[in-house]
Amino acid sequence: MLALENIHAGYGPIDVLKGITLRVNEGEIVTVLGANGAGKSTTLMTIAGVNPCRQGMITFAGEPIANLPVHEIVRLGISQVPEGRRIFPRLTIRENLELGAFQRNDDIAGDLERALDLFPILRERTGQLGGTLSGGEQQMLAIARALMARPKLLLLDEPSLGLAPLMVVKIFEIIRAINQQGTTILLVEQNANMALHIAQRGYVLETGRIVLEDSAANLINNEQVRKSYLGG
Repeated sequence: MLALENIHAGYGPIDVLKGITLRVNEGEIVTVLGANGAGKSTTLMTIAGVNPCRQGMITFAGEPIANLPVHEIVRLGISQVPEGRRIFPRLTIRENLELGAFQRNDDIAGDLERALDLFPILRERTGQLGGTLSGGEQQMLAIARALMARPKLLLLDEPSLGLAPLMVVKIFEIIRAINQQGTTILLVEQNANMALHIAQRGYVLETGRIVLEDSAANLINNEQVRKSYLGG
């Protein structure tokens, strides 16, 4: 579904990504692990069109998408849930969700119902301002808003960041449910243990380069991964 070939990207004169190559097959959950500054978020921002690709090729469903405008990438079927959630705090839950479907005019009400079915806690207070929600509730809203675009591929950037342990478990249950309903997922996550337990495959990114690629099961048992990311 998604392929990155020899991607270079960065900010100003500095290359953060230094020739990364990865793939995501339809129906998979693929996770990207790495320390702060490794280039994980830059990878997702480059796929989503927010950050320019300086070199290499990105294809989605066989079509080149590198450096397309963000709205065009969304229209093709890629939605991103950015690190920090970036909901609209002065808009209601319902208004945030409706903005997720800004490029569509078909069955928005039905998609709203499906999104709220995934997140019953949001259904209870659709008129509440986004900025008054807890961190976990805001993360749910950010994911639900991305789903309103009917993505084929969902990019998730640190969905568990700053959340209480019980909320982390809930968020990962929801991620698995979204995947089981047919959405392919590329997951950037510092909680390597949780990520590898729901993913089929994973990549380890260090200083802008892919240093490991394997099945999630093999990565869990890899001595280097256990020492660096799993605390054992």
